[in-house]
Amino acid sequence: MKLLRLPMLNAAIIASALLTGTGSSTAAELTADEVRGLLAAHQGGTALDLSGKDLSGLDLANVDFRGANLTGANLKRANLAGADLSGTLIDLAIMRGANLTGAKLRNASAFSTILAEADLTGADLAGAKLVCNFENAILNNANLEGAAMGADMRNQSMGLMRLSMRNASLHGAKLAGADMSRAMLEFADFNGADLSGVNLMRAEAGGADFSGAILDGANFTMADLQGARFRGAKGVDKIIGMDSTTNRDSAVFE
Repeated sequence: MKLLRLPMLNAAIIASALLTGTGSSTAAELTADEVRGLLAAHQGGTALDLSGKDLSGLDLANVDFRGANLTGANLKRANLAGADLSGTLIDLAIMRGANLTGAKLRNASAFSTILAEADLTGADLAGAKLVCNFENAILNNANLEGAAMGADMRNQSMGLMRLSMRNASLHGAKLAGADMSRAMLEFADFNGADLSGVNLMRAEAGGADFSGAILDGANFTMADLQGARFRGAKGVDKIIGMDSTTNRDSAVFE
């Protein structure tokens, strides 16, 4: 299946889009029924190219997008509850405020994607590439096990892109074995989440709440813990690199 190769984009433009999530406010280019019809027509055939399409605000609940290319698509505030985006390309897509409750995004690629303010309650993102913007998003009980969310230090030609989960809610989320190195996690809520074996090297976790979380084998080497909370967290004594963290004295453990 041949998919669109991403062009080399100016790092400043990508960074601006990642932080702001701005996009077209015009009406969607296709109706929800048209999208469903196109997907049905491409089942078992060539990949459906929806890259760059404006699908904002559409009701696409439970739609099967597997095999589609959604690179750069505008899905702002779209209803994607229960949709199957497993293995799809959603790089550079705008999904701010989208409803992705119970959606499947296993092994999807979401590089520089805007998922700020989106609701991903109970979504399955296991094994996905998620170097994107989850600021103020809801990921309660979501599955992010083994997700690749760490900054790619080899990709310097486009500038260093990092995961942002500032102010995101991840109550009870499953993050075991995920890579979140160099992530921006200020004031993120990991209450009761499973972060066993997570790579949090150099993460900016000021004000983050790890209360009741499972932290066995989590790697906090050189992470910033300014005001972070660890009340009732499990496996704190098994955290890797705690001695190298910054602002540890201001973190709350009791």
